[in-house]
Amino acid sequence: MSEINNKSIVSLTLGILSIILPYIGLILGIIGFAISFKSMGEINRLKQRGKGFAISGRVCSLVGICIQIVVISLGVLAYKSLFIIGS
Repeated sequence: MSEINNKSIVSLTLGILSIILPYIGLILGIIGFAISFKSMGEINRLKQRGKGFAISGRVCSLVGICIQIVVISLGVLAYKSLFIIGS
């Protein structure tokens, strides 16, 4: 019986954290996305289990990155609107 790839579990964990944690989630999402690519390669090469974890980590990382970009963009727009209104 083959073992589960540890990097796939790490990528899923980072993907979930990228959705939950504001601002730092962008960095976690990027790292999780990169680790999911490495884990998919290892899973295919070494015939390990955990492909579902790696795919889920990739999806969660992408969702987290998109959410963080929207949150940061809205924060920047809100900050700039304070100066426009205050002028």
